[in-house]
Amino acid sequence: MTKAELRIAYRLQRRELTAQQLDDYSLEIANQLLQLDIWNFSFYHIFLSIEEQHEVNTDYILNILSGKDKNIVLSQSNFKTGLLKNFLLTDNTIIKKNKYNIPEPVHGIPIPSESIEVVFIPLLAFDDSGNRVGYGKGFYDTFLASCKPGTIKIGLSFFEAEARVISDIFEGDIALDYCVTPKEVYRF
Repeated sequence: MTKAELRIAYRLQRRELTAQQLDDYSLEIANQLLQLDIWNFSFYHIFLSIEEQHEVNTDYILNILSGKDKNIVLSQSNFKTGLLKNFLLTDNTIIKKNKYNIPEPVHGIPIPSESIEVVFIPLLAFDDSGNRVGYGKGFYDTFLASCKPGTIKIGLSFFEAEARVISDIFEGDIALDYCVTPKEVYRF
């Protein structure tokens, strides 16, 4: 299937999930993450969930990171340049939704992409090869390309992998190292 076809299919599937399912599955994903050998790093980049898009609720992962005293990095999206600007999450960080309902920091302590060691990635679908389908703006491909080699890329999904390889992957698409679902951890 193409990315466009998968976007349509998985947005519909996410809309069919109840609020209780979204919460339960998000907690199961956070618990699955605890099985991974990723907790010895310092800088973790995470997205804040867009409720209107029925995304994985990352509050549970934020709690794990805080409990492990990790540096948590959040992004601010620039839709003119297609770039993410990264900021350290602190007690003083002010979070506001932008015009696309993306919760993001207003300002803060800038963190260079090269400092980030683990990235949790929102997505709509992924395949058995670690290829992912996001919202199609390319923010994460550009961001991940600016991270240092060896940065761990972890997708979060309510659904299992597509059995068929995504047909329109191109050279600039950056694959995942892991994808975590409520029932399984995929390693690529």
